[in-house]
Amino acid sequence: MTRLGGYIVVPSAPAMVKLRYDPAFRTALTVADLAIADSGMMVLLWRLLRGRRITRISGLAYLKQLFEMPDIRESGKTAWVLPTEAAVEKAKKWLRNSGFRASDKDFYVAPFYGTEVIDEVLVASLDARQPSHIVIGIGGGPQEKLGLFLREHVGYRPAIHCIGAALGFLTGDQVAIPDWADRFYLGWLLRLFAQPRVFVPRLWSALELPWLIARHGDQLPPISEEVRSDL
Repeated sequence: MTRLGGYIVVPSAPAMVKLRYDPAFRTALTVADLAIADSGMMVLLWRLLRGRRITRISGLAYLKQLFEMPDIRESGKTAWVLPTEAAVEKAKKWLRNSGFRASDKDFYVAPFYGTEVIDEVLVASLDARQPSHIVIGIGGGPQEKLGLFLREHVGYRPAIHCIGAALGFLTGDQVAIPDWADRFYLGWLLRLFAQPRVFVPRLWSALELPWLIARHGDQLPPISEEVRSDL
């Protein structure tokens, strides 16, 4: 990613179900330059239903490895795209305490994106500063669409890392995920106990995933008939 640029996605189980219901997300996910198996639920279901082992690389593990690269710690080398001012302030504090020379100009609070993700303000800012890395942590769905939009519209080819809540696990913006919980696929359980009103609906939406894996395997599932009739 750092050598060739493009954007990476780390889709969660609820996000993968959106492949049937959100054509723009479906496109963003399937044309990404790299996708890693972040979802512990998907990995376990694949082993049970398809009899195949998939190596899981969590978004958190990926982010920690990314932080080992020296250039990402330099001011101006990385743009951080986050969902709220509070998330930005926590990220600034954590990053600076961890040895990152991040300036205020390195952070961007993403607006609320609709079904279509367009952000010309962010494109202009990136083109003016041309950071090598763009770390997007705004949640599954919009962040993949934003990754695609940026890849297609900025005037150079940075490495765009769509890592969801992973940065928030470290900064305190999300419930902390210990290494042991991440290793044993239990991060979702800690988040469920911490924010049940948020994560119960998300987990409920992921209940379609076993059926998708059992029926379609490694073939892309079709768009739902209801969505198709609206197109």
